Amino acid sequence: MIQKQQTLVLSPYTELYNLIVPKDNMLRQINELVDFSFIYEELQVNYCLDNGRNAIDPIRMFKYLMLKAIFDLSDVDIVERSRYDMSFKYFLGMAPEDPVMDSSSLTKFRKLRLKDMNLLDLLIEKTVQLAIEKGILKSKAIIVDATHTKARYNQKSPQEILQDRARKVRKALYMIDDNVRGKLPAKNTNADLKDELSYCQKLIHTVENELGIPFVPKLQEPLNLLKETVQDDVEQMRISEDPDARIGHKSADSSFFGYKTHLAMTEERIITAAIVTTGEKNDGKQLQTLIEKSKAAGMEVRTVIGDMAYSEKENLIYSKTNHIDLVSKLNPVVTQGNRKKEDEFEFNKDAGMYVCKAGHLATRKARQGKKGVGKNQVTTYYFDVSKCKRCPLREGCYKEGSKTKSYSVSIKSDEHSEQMAFQESEGFKAQAKERYKIEAKNSELKHRHGYDVATSSGLLGMELQGAMAIFAVNLKRILKLND
Repeated sequence: MIQKQQTLVLSPYTELYNLIVPKDNMLRQINELVDFSFIYEELQVNYCLDNGRNAIDPIRMFKYLMLKAIFDLSDVDIVERSRYDMSFKYFLGMAPEDPVMDSSSLTKFRKLRLKDMNLLDLLIEKTVQLAIEKGILKSKAIIVDATHTKARYNQKSPQEILQDRARKVRKALYMIDDNVRGKLPAKNTNADLKDELSYCQKLIHTVENELGIPFVPKLQEPLNLLKETVQDDVEQMRISEDPDARIGHKSADSSFFGYKTHLAMTEERIITAAIVTTGEKNDGKQLQTLIEKSKAAGMEVRTVIGDMAYSEKENLIYSKTNHIDLVSKLNPVVTQGNRKKEDEFEFNKDAGMYVCKAGHLATRKARQGKKGVGKNQVTTYYFDVSKCKRCPLREGCYKEGSKTKSYSVSIKSDEHSEQMAFQESEGFKAQAKERYKIEAKNSELKHRHGYDVATSSGLLGMELQGAMAIFAVNLKRILKLND
């Protein structure tokens, strides 16, 4: 049963918040900026409303996940910090003297209450609407890009992950007191996950109950991560390292194992849409959905700015149909006409024919391929083969015994021709300079909010992580622009 927290915390110590948490504190500002009551409306179907034990207030649980995204801490550490950090308690709607919950409740909240929610779109829409209400969002352009996130297990076996996290715990112990080496349980040497789990459980028990080592943060944090991996992820680990993660490519010779988050962001740096996919998905295929999601969130889209990945023909047609300027350069294969040996053949605009390097003009041309079927047509230029047979430059150009000599050039579609002209305009070049902003946003997500590595296994877990991280960065941006 949902138990709504009181708007006013009834405690003789409430005044401490006014003394300790300043007006410009980010968490205080978020509390004043956002009406979190929408959480009740969205989650009430996942709770029994008339019987059962009172559940922890869902807004408080949601805010815990926000804190986790903002400060990039484990469940255990975020709950522990809320025990003594007054800004956390104020944000969570707790009285200064209130005890904290057990961190396992966060795991249950994620799995049981949020699993069927489209939280990603919901939270983005809330922040976009808030930005519009505050008069912050004025742009009619979105910048699009994709950022990659490595899978939590990153192609390592579950046993390798446990070994790595146990190793970090031992390393932290040795830095505190090197004499503990002989007091730790013997390392597992078997290639069996159950034996590795058993060793990790023994290590955790020894550290917590037998060594008498002070629990400083350098030890507590890797220990908590090991405990969380053993307790929270064992079921998933036994199934697979990460069944949804896939190999994606950042460049021709650079790859990653994990997920992609496809983003649309305004020039004010407010994220208006996001799609989480497995790592191998094509960026350009997500463009139309990003635009539609941005519109659904309340954004008017007149311009889209992106890299070369978004200039495929289907997107050019979609943009033209919807009166959108697509500021995305065409692939050089298209702009160059997909020609081979372009330095050996030049086009004579007066004759309307190609000339070979020996100065011979093509005698005729023919168009091949069906018009309007999605693929570019090809124009083939034919040369006088009798001249080719005795040409001093025939080596490497004319194949002995051939009855014909031709040169083919792919024909650009109307959409490609129009885009080529557009990308040479001053307006295109000026707007293209705005693309750097989304690179900075990707960096913020990764380096300040832990978005470089997935915090759990599976696509649903990645979507939840994305929802909370994007909600956090959007709110921070609104606060900054609203000053």
